[in-house]
Amino acid sequence: MSSNALTIIFSEIALIVYVLGALMYAVYTKKDELTSKLIWLTSAVMFALGGLIVFFGSGESEAFNGAFIDDEFARYGKVIILWSSAIILILSRDYLTKNLLLKFEYPILVAISVVGMMMMVSAGDLLSLYMGIELQALSLYVIAAFNRDSVRSTEAGLKYFVLGALSSGLLLYGASLIYGFSGTTKFSDIGLALGQGSTPLGLLVGLVFLISGLAFKVSAAPFHMWTPDVYEGAPTPVTAFFATAPKVAAMILFTRIVFDAFGEIITDWQQIVSFLAAASMFLGSIAAIGQKDIKRLMAYSSIAHMGFALVGLASGSLAGIQSLLIYIAIYVVMNIGTFAFILSMEREGKSINNISALNMYSKIEPLRALALMILMFSLAGIPPMLGFFGKFYVLKAAVDAGMAWLAIMGVIASVIGAFYYLRIIYLMYFGEETEKLDGSMSTFGWMTLMVSAIVMVVGVVNLFGIERIALSAASTLLN
Repeated sequence: MSSNALTIIFSEIALIVYVLGALMYAVYTKKDELTSKLIWLTSAVMFALGGLIVFFGSGESEAFNGAFIDDEFARYGKVIILWSSAIILILSRDYLTKNLLLKFEYPILVAISVVGMMMMVSAGDLLSLYMGIELQALSLYVIAAFNRDSVRSTEAGLKYFVLGALSSGLLLYGASLIYGFSGTTKFSDIGLALGQGSTPLGLLVGLVFLISGLAFKVSAAPFHMWTPDVYEGAPTPVTAFFATAPKVAAMILFTRIVFDAFGEIITDWQQIVSFLAAASMFLGSIAAIGQKDIKRLMAYSSIAHMGFALVGLASGSLAGIQSLLIYIAIYVVMNIGTFAFILSMEREGKSINNISALNMYSKIEPLRALALMILMFSLAGIPPMLGFFGKFYVLKAAVDAGMAWLAIMGVIASVIGAFYYLRIIYLMYFGEETEKLDGSMSTFGWMTLMVSAIVMVVGVVNLFGIERIALSAASTLLN
């Protein structure tokens, strides 16, 4: 391995070296007694690596014969993944302590999955793609079932494992077909092979299988079946993690492979992605209406939101990629704030996930209720909240690409989905008096909730410059 390659993969190497060191130290010392410190330290390492990428990352470079790509597009995803994972890791601490789940393996498994995600967003080859996905997935299978004393948590882990194995099989079968018909596993070389003549039918079949496997990772319909059960059964901090960083990694990877490897046949994969987008938007919006558990509701919410993100991808244009990048950044902030609130939903020390428990919550905690109301408005895409601009950008990209029908479907799905977000607001301010929630929030949890709500309001001024950053990252992918 050359010194240049080591420089290019420095962030991944640094994080995995830290993980191995922390694991060995914890195993041979006080183990679980160190967990609280490990959480803070792991989060600090992730924040630091994200900062290094922001301030020192530049240019475009490759390692391992193009299997690993370091460009602005990858760095955009890595920063979101690292920082969102760090925040959720800190938010997890109080919940894990209260529920006797504060085990030293938890922050280590989260960090390992983050390394896999970083590999995913930098993948330039079908083999490195699979390595990243599996490194991420194996860690997520374990933390989904982290509460071993809970039947629901164990069931969530088992369902995720079985369906994850199925998606990996689809992905591998698709990769083998693509290799067989193109003669290469490298994204850029696949693109060159496609540009030399008519596209073989077998390669298109391989692409369909590959997209199916990736659709599972972003929980796009009809490959969403694992999402509600896993979100509901997994410990709440794990659900918060599932709803943010892995979605970003999978969506960035999805975008890279269809443009880098299959940019020559945009019209072919556009049809598949458009179907996934429309199905996800409507299924997520309609199925969430009858949910009584807030974690299941957030599961269907994430399916719908991934559908909107896929609208940007389906546009097949620079504006489409830019809108997707803007959308996932806003989505992550909204979800982090929402789950910071959900983690505080307790009654007499027990976690409560029933939406009806929020009845007249505004009387108990008016400031928290106000922050959640802002986040719900933003998730629903109601102006002038930041969430509205996320949807506006992806729908505009679809219209500009001549896909007005998809944009219209997005507007209809958004109107339907607004119902269950507004219902939460209605319950908090106008619901019937019930037994009150009495859960406390850590200082960090309270700050996370408030900051995310403030961002949804203040961000409408200039989107904190994310529009320019996303455009620059998108331009890198299309060069």
